[in-house]
Amino acid sequence: MYDHIIIKGARHHNLKNIDLLIPKNKLVVITGPSGSGKSSLAFDTIYAEGQRRYVESLSSYARQFLGVMEKPEVDVIEGLSPAIAIDQKTTSKNPRSTVGTVTEIYDYMRVLWANVGKPHCPECGRLLEGLSAHEILDNVYENLEGKKITILAPLVRGKKGEFKELFRELDKKGFSRVKVDGRYMRIVEVPPLEKNKKHDIDLVIDRLTLEKEERARVLTAIERAFEYSKGLVKIEDAESGREWIFSQSRTCPDHNFSIPELTPRLFSFNSPYGACPTCKGLGVKWEVNLKLLVDENKPAVDAFRITQSGFFEYLRFPIFNLLKRLGYDPRTTFADLPQSVKELLLYGGNVLKAEFEGIVPHLERRFLEEDSEKLREEIGQYIREKPCPACNGSRLRPEALAVLVNGKNIYQVCSMPISQAIQFFLETKDKLTGKDYIVGERLIKEITDRLGFLKKVGLDYLNLARSATTLSGGEMQRIRLATQIGSKLTGVLYVLDEPSIGLHPRDTHKLIETLKDLRDLGNTVIVVEHDPETILSADWIIDLGPGAGKNGGYVVAQGTPKEIMEDQNSLTGKYLSGRLSIPVPEKRREPGKKWIKIFGARKHNLKGIDVKIPVGLFVCITGVSGSGKSTLIYDILWEYARGLFYGANVDVEGVDRIEGLEHFDHVINVDQSPIGRTPRSNPATYTKLFDHIRNLFAQTPEAKARGYAPGRFSFNVPGGRCEACEGDGVIKVEMHFLPPVYVTCEVCKGTRYNKETLEIRYKGKNIAEVLDMTVDEAYEFFYHHPPIRRKLEVLRDVGLGYIKLGQPATTLSGGEAQRIKLARELSKKETGRTLYLLDEPTTGLHMDDVKKLIQVLQRLVDRGNTVVVIEHNLDVIKCADWIIDLGPEGGDRGGYIVAEGTPEDIMKNESSYTGKYLRDYLNRTCKV
Repeated sequence: MYDHIIIKGARHHNLKNIDLLIPKNKLVVITGPSGSGKSSLAFDTIYAEGQRRYVESLSSYARQFLGVMEKPEVDVIEGLSPAIAIDQKTTSKNPRSTVGTVTEIYDYMRVLWANVGKPHCPECGRLLEGLSAHEILDNVYENLEGKKITILAPLVRGKKGEFKELFRELDKKGFSRVKVDGRYMRIVEVPPLEKNKKHDIDLVIDRLTLEKEERARVLTAIERAFEYSKGLVKIEDAESGREWIFSQSRTCPDHNFSIPELTPRLFSFNSPYGACPTCKGLGVKWEVNLKLLVDENKPAVDAFRITQSGFFEYLRFPIFNLLKRLGYDPRTTFADLPQSVKELLLYGGNVLKAEFEGIVPHLERRFLEEDSEKLREEIGQYIREKPCPACNGSRLRPEALAVLVNGKNIYQVCSMPISQAIQFFLETKDKLTGKDYIVGERLIKEITDRLGFLKKVGLDYLNLARSATTLSGGEMQRIRLATQIGSKLTGVLYVLDEPSIGLHPRDTHKLIETLKDLRDLGNTVIVVEHDPETILSADWIIDLGPGAGKNGGYVVAQGTPKEIMEDQNSLTGKYLSGRLSIPVPEKRREPGKKWIKIFGARKHNLKGIDVKIPVGLFVCITGVSGSGKSTLIYDILWEYARGLFYGANVDVEGVDRIEGLEHFDHVINVDQSPIGRTPRSNPATYTKLFDHIRNLFAQTPEAKARGYAPGRFSFNVPGGRCEACEGDGVIKVEMHFLPPVYVTCEVCKGTRYNKETLEIRYKGKNIAEVLDMTVDEAYEFFYHHPPIRRKLEVLRDVGLGYIKLGQPATTLSGGEAQRIKLARELSKKETGRTLYLLDEPTTGLHMDDVKKLIQVLQRLVDRGNTVVVIEHNLDVIKCADWIIDLGPEGGDRGGYIVAEGTPEDIMKNESSYTGKYLRDYLNRTCKV
């Protein structure tokens, strides 16, 4: 039995043939400068080998679907346990996924509501405890007396199987007619039914005119229907065809509202049985936003902005023809048209015996039916997502929402913040009695345990109804971490990638306790991490370095936190011990007369706050996770600025007005979204660095002799690229029900270019070899070319010296993509009147790289620009000129301004969590 993971000769990517002994059943942190080989060791070597061995243990039949997994470049790995990776790149893109479904808590809730829930009429609130045959008789006479009716017993609804025996049995009992899939027919004449198709079969009990003297006959028919349909009876008005279904158990006699049998699938929005029929369980509808679509001050034929796009220019012709036929000049301003004509253009109708579809229905139909991603994006600019009008975003059909547990339906509880939901379930448990307690007690324990795990990892501000598509990488990683704790597996190797991302210092200790719980279950937990508190809490630290890229890949130090802090070779140890630190600015910039003023910000959980951001300063927006930081800066300020500066089609809701943007000529959003969604995008192309490199190659004597222009060295156009993979270097393989897989092109071996292009060399390197260089290597290689050197210098300044120029965008983390965007903006000429918005730019950065990043941001502000950063990193916060702290908590209890001012002001504020942790941090590291 191994008590260590033994690694010998690991040389994947930039790892330098390292040997390691990693203790098992411990919390192990792998740290080091960005690009030093941490992910190569943790994910590409240890986890990849664990996965490969698992796949090899499967049958040959199963392996054919999974393909061959390449062996990592390592001589020996021994003592490896089954491995599970919890990284940041597995956020769900499925609009049906919610926090509840991802954590499987919603599955337990569905079972609870199906077994303990009490159905109520949504109209009158009456508890639906069932109707007797006499109550149904009174109801039928009250509504249908004097009419001809058919009394039916629903026999088979949606089941499959052999029906001959059923009809033979009914015939023997004296029945003559049935209603099959909506058609009446004699039992002996029913044709063979498809076994594998769903059918509705109703037995005709009686047909009669509802006279007073027939009450006894009707009562007998109802009771007989109960016998054959397990307590259901269907009454059909023979004239109108309208049907009423009554149940002995769950029907409102006043409003004819019936609840079907309570089963877990009734509460599933992923099942047609439980999903809202209008939105099919998505909870949203897409509709055209008229404010964005129509410019009322333009001539009617040009008033629809989408017609300016080449894709939709054709819409001008039906608009022109319609106005002509109605006798209006197409050049009439849209605002001057009669309301009836506007409605006709927008929503369509009958015009002189011809049908006009209407621009709005046409665009909504194309948006739903269109396969082309470009066309959908074009229409998407004018489409807005709104809660479904039928279910108000609950995703469920009315019958599911009519079932209550402790006075709440399942959606109401899913909409509660997790901390509030825990309290609800504990109160519910205390109120259960008898059979309900026996069934519900165990379910509630499972639910509250799992909710408790989410709270422990700092996610108590989320709710279970939150769509998984809106979660950040860090949030999804912590959700998966909480789910794994709930599974209570032992003997497993967990590999995590910076789980502290997006966490306020207040919540970091909760995460650390969770990691220790996972370890204490008997698992090995390996964490790639830069957060000092997490590193200091580890049982064992592996510090890689000493630098990035080719200068990294060595084990600089390993041992306990105390041993690392005492190691003179460890850069991490120097920062942990305080021998190195990021200095607090000697003097802070002071606000002037210019401010950005946001009035009445009330989107999501913001509480109608007025916010003032000083112009020309380094500003930090802080607060616990879920306090409203991203909503304020991105959903309100950025969206408003985007429409103002770039003419983007935006309709900003949730704010009264914003003043002060006249002080800027640019607003730059540097977020963590990918720089591209395919392997074609890379740092060289995104920063325009590649344009200079291609020009350089085109100037070589060999290229001139062959007549090669710069375009020859582009992998995006035919000519010099490999046509087998069309310049991607990889072939995209679509996997049914799984994300696509990219396989290296066998023709060009991943170089992207054809043989002739690769024959052209500059200083001994061809174009593919240049793309394979790291930024640091390229900096030395192109040092004597100022335009190239300047762009590479900026990439190094933001801590990206280790990434390759041609590294596919699909392999970059959110933090890396953000810093590439920042480098691109920094390399441009700027006027000193730019507003920069950044979202946690320290993501993935070592403490030494954070120091470089702060210097870059300070340099931007020194030139007169304004930098607004959403950040949890205390080193960044202490270096800011001005802080706006939101809170006091996350979710519903957030959205207020807790404190604002200089870091010194924030530290004096007793209500501010940020101030408390900043004070403690500075006392510990700077002895302030």
